[in-house]
Amino acid sequence: MGPVAGVPYDRLARTPLHRWWRPVVGTLAVAAGFVVVGVVVLFLGVAVAAMAGVQVFSPVSLEFADPVLGLAITLASIAFTLPVVYGVAWLVQRRPPGTLSSVLGRLRWRWLLLCLPVALGAGLLGQFAVVLVLSLTGADSSSGGFGWVGWERFLPGLLVTLLLVPFQAAAEEYLFRGWVLQAFGAFLRTPWPGILLGAAGFTALHAYTDWGIIDVFAFGALMGWLAIRTGGLEAPIALHVINNVLGLGLSSASGSLGDALRQGSVPWQSLAGTLVQLTIFAVAVLALVRRRNIATTSPEARETYPLSVNS
Repeated sequence: MGPVAGVPYDRLARTPLHRWWRPVVGTLAVAAGFVVVGVVVLFLGVAVAAMAGVQVFSPVSLEFADPVLGLAITLASIAFTLPVVYGVAWLVQRRPPGTLSSVLGRLRWRWLLLCLPVALGAGLLGQFAVVLVLSLTGADSSSGGFGWVGWERFLPGLLVTLLLVPFQAAAEEYLFRGWVLQAFGAFLRTPWPGILLGAAGFTALHAYTDWGIIDVFAFGALMGWLAIRTGGLEAPIALHVINNVLGLGLSSASGSLGDALRQGSVPWQSLAGTLVQLTIFAVAVLALVRRRNIATTSPEARETYPLSVNS
C-alpha cells in the first residue's frame, strides 16, 4: 500500500496501513538485523581467511593484520544490511521497499547518475581545500603528505573499494536517512528530529574523535536534509559513494589504509574540505532539482507502488 499523494520523502511510511507499532517494531528489527549481519559476515570472513591460511588479526592487537581484508569485511558487513531494511519495510510496515528510495517508489537511476559527476567535482574541490588549508596553516607535512606505495599494493585496496563501497554507502543511506527519517516521519510532521538523530546514529557508527565527530555529523545532517529537498536518497548516495571512494582510494595509494580503518582523530583543517564539498554539492544539486523538475513529493495516489526498485 503506497502513501497518500503530495507528501514529502520523510512521510512515505505513513500509509493507510500505518499503525503506531510498525515503525517501532521495524526499527528494532533493523537494529537487530544490522548486528546479526555484521557478526555473520565477520565470522564468514574469518573462516574463509583461516581456510586460505591468511592471518586475520594482528597478534598484538585486535586490528586486522591485512588492511585490505579488514576493508572487505568491514564494507561487506554494512552492505549486506541493505536487504534487511528492504525486508523490514515490506514485512513489518507492509509497504513496497521502493518507497525507501524516493517519492516515486523506486530508485531514480537517471537522477542518481546525474548527481555522481557533481559529487565527484565537489569531492575533488574539497580535497584541494584541505591541502590548501594544511599548507596555509603550516601543518606538519607528515599529516598531510602523500607517498605512492606502488601498483601492487594500491590495486587490491582500490578493487575492494570500487566493488563494495557503492553497496556499503547505499546501505548506510537507507539505514540512517531512509529508515530513520521515515520512521520519525510516520509520527511527526517536521523532519528535523529524524535528520538530527539519523546523523547522530551515523556518527556513532564511525570511530572518529574530536573534529572528526563534527565532520561526520555535518555530513550526515546535510544528507538527511538533501533527502527531503530532493525527494529521495539518490543525491545522498551519490555523494556518499564518491566521498568514500576518494578517501579510501587515496588511503590505498598512500599506504595508509590501516589508518583509514582505524579512523580516530582528524585535523581541524579537514572541516574546510567538508565545508567546501558539502556547500558546492548542495547548491549544485538544488539547482538541478529546480532545472530538471525533480519530484520532491509523492505523485497522485495509487493503490500500490511498483514493487521493483530497479526500474
